[in-house]
Amino acid sequence: MRYTGQDQIKQDVVNLNAALAGKDVEGFIAALGPISLGAGLHNEYYPSEEAYLSAVAEAMREEYRAIVDGGLIVQIDEPNFFTAWMFYPDYTVDEYRKLLQFYVEIINHALDGLPEEQIRFHACWGSGHRPHVYDIELKYIADLLVTINAQCYSIEAANVRHQHEWRVWEDVQLPDGKILMPGVISHATDLVEHPEVVAERIVNYASVVGKENVQTGTDCGIGSRVGHEEIVWAKLRSMADGAALASERLWGRDAAGASRAPAAIAR
Repeated sequence: MRYTGQDQIKQDVVNLNAALAGKDVEGFIAALGPISLGAGLHNEYYPSEEAYLSAVAEAMREEYRAIVDGGLIVQIDEPNFFTAWMFYPDYTVDEYRKLLQFYVEIINHALDGLPEEQIRFHACWGSGHRPHVYDIELKYIADLLVTINAQCYSIEAANVRHQHEWRVWEDVQLPDGKILMPGVISHATDLVEHPEVVAERIVNYASVVGKENVQTGTDCGIGSRVGHEEIVWAKLRSMADGAALASERLWGRDAAGASRAPAAIAR
């Protein structure tokens, strides 16, 4: 198992940095996590699943390092962290938690030596248009999620099956210095969320983890998952407008009328 995408990721980093030149925004590149990548292949070489996934992790570390060395955030996309539950229908919650503990070890192995402040971890329940009645509930696994060596955790929160789960963080402590990025617009519907709905979702999370520890995000990639690009842009506009409303409510304004929200919150 070895990584061969050095030239491609180098060009991606160059292109994104060129596009961001002169703009006050954070840039990130999403890269597939070792669990979700490894799950698509059948091991017939390594002596164990642990050895195999460790090799996948080490190969992918090259891509992650190229992104952070380029001054960007790497978003580790790991849908299998939540959705693997579907592939083990006979597992108890305790058995699934044991599997996730193993997954955490592999993911952290992939991130070994990389700066935590440039790592975002994204997990979701999959973008398939199905009932999702068998999704693993966040309350059972949130404490394991935050043991991954990332600064920011991106999770679905606009998905109606999981919209209520902001309350999970009343019981699960977000570690100091960590950031939660709940999705506030959904890829599961073409309906454009009202800015007031977006603001409400942000404020809910801020109420339980602290306003300084919340950034806005999407449930998952939405570019190819909703009916038309105009809907995508409308959703992103609603997200920006809703974030501005939430910033005003959480941070207030100074005497000159400017928002006191940090830039990362206001964007």
